Amino acid sequence: MDHFEQKLLFFAFIFILLFVSPYFILGENAHLRVHDNLDSNIAWYQVLKNSGQLFGPVTATIPQVINGNLSRNAFGTEISGIVMLHALFEPMMAYGLSQLITRFIAFLGMYLLLRKHFIQAPDLAWIRVGVSLAFALTPFWPSGMLSTLGMPLALWAFLNIRSGEKSIINWLTLALIPLYASIVLGFFFFLSAMGVFWLVDVIRGKGWNVRFFLSIVFMTIIFFGVEYRLVYSFLFDHIPNSRDEYFHARLSLWRSIRLTFKNYVLGHTHVMTVHGLIILPVSLFALYYVIVKKQLRHEKPFIFLHILNLALSTWYAFWFYKGWVPLTERFHFLDTFNFARYHFLRPLVIYVLFALSLKILMNLGISWRRTGIFLITAQILILCGFNEEIYYHKKPSFKEFYAEEQFTEIKQFIGLPEHEYRVASIGLHPAISQYNGFYTLDTYNNFYPLTYKYQFREIIEHEIEGNKKLKQYFDEWGGRCYIFVDELGKHYMFKKNSKREIKSLNLNTQAFYDLGGRYILSSLPILNNEENHLELERTFEAKESAWKIYLYKVNL
Repeated sequence: MDHFEQKLLFFAFIFILLFVSPYFILGENAHLRVHDNLDSNIAWYQVLKNSGQLFGPVTATIPQVINGNLSRNAFGTEISGIVMLHALFEPMMAYGLSQLITRFIAFLGMYLLLRKHFIQAPDLAWIRVGVSLAFALTPFWPSGMLSTLGMPLALWAFLNIRSGEKSIINWLTLALIPLYASIVLGFFFFLSAMGVFWLVDVIRGKGWNVRFFLSIVFMTIIFFGVEYRLVYSFLFDHIPNSRDEYFHARLSLWRSIRLTFKNYVLGHTHVMTVHGLIILPVSLFALYYVIVKKQLRHEKPFIFLHILNLALSTWYAFWFYKGWVPLTERFHFLDTFNFARYHFLRPLVIYVLFALSLKILMNLGISWRRTGIFLITAQILILCGFNEEIYYHKKPSFKEFYAEEQFTEIKQFIGLPEHEYRVASIGLHPAISQYNGFYTLDTYNNFYPLTYKYQFREIIEHEIEGNKKLKQYFDEWGGRCYIFVDELGKHYMFKKNSKREIKSLNLNTQAFYDLGGRYILSSLPILNNEENHLELERTFEAKESAWKIYLYKVNL
């Protein structure tokens, strides 16, 4: 490695530090993603930490949520880096450390993969480092950790073993990644792809390569050990749960085709690659060059990645095609397990494709080196715009979202121990109440008993029966076990400056009361509260809160 490449690596590391610095500098004033983050996972870690069940048995439950009907296993394994970070540190420190760890390993993994197996030329260090830095800055799903961004490092280790390398570092890498990744959020699909890769080698006459096969089995076993709670739930927990009513196959042929190209160009919220403006045109232009110059045989990995990229988007879109219905009716696991997530391989595919595209375009002349550097720089700058502090600056900050002082005031006003009553939220994510220690009847979890789902449905049955979208959303998924309101639709985050009012609420308050519900925390005023046997106790506002909370007490 020459001095120039060392300088580039140092610059990349400093850039990553600057990229994650807002979490450490701003602390709870930092802005984070709300969807599948503040509204769920971060609150779950806090609930788990305070439950005393962090290391609880596989049969344990979480009393604070849905009357103890939520299994401890629904919060995932404690043998997870992000869970342990949240157990050891305050939430924002844990979050910032997780971002730093994930992005640094993402960079290291992509750099090692490109340097060893794809971009070896010394004079192309700028491609290796630049593409690796861009990959590390992608807006990944925070609680996914290395589930997608760890794939380059795992592929580096697998390819090393496949080629006969006997270094213990490769095996150690495969053993450690499962401690900071999820098998269902990425690595099931990656490992099964590796299995297909091994099988293709066998079919092509390259031998059985027992070491390569055993390495795949080895990492799979480690994952199963780490995810022992998931394995237990799958094998031994036969109580019908909310996943059993999940239904995905409803798109027409045309909508599936349209979704294919939407995903191909724009990506998906959980694996955002931000590739549409720079990477996609560059890779397509490189493909055009390879075809025109008749270099298809010399660029087999490049061609394969292009085909795979489109195939993954097609698979994702057509997983929701209604033509699957006969199979899903016969094989129930096709509904309960999201096989569409093979598209989680796309960040790895797209950024390796980006590196290979730039390498190919170098053949057009020296001017393309400057163009290539410009393209990488442009991609990095675009990704900077997706930094959470920039992208979500109009959303509530961590402190504004969880509003601890405001909710402490509410608890003090109620004046009872939290375990003696239950609350639910309207126009507000229940994760906020959970984070602040309230016992809630509502929740955002996709793995809880169907019996509870039916009990909770009685509370909102009049609101969702007249709203086709809400009815479908709850009945055919139910992960958001929320008090849905027909007037509000699928909107549940109304800030204190909102002018909305709920004019004709129609809840089954008796069903709410029978489940232990005594208070409703609403971010909007309910004009017909008396018709619903709800008495407005008090309105709560706070400077460092995004919400105005109307506290209603059940009056039966």
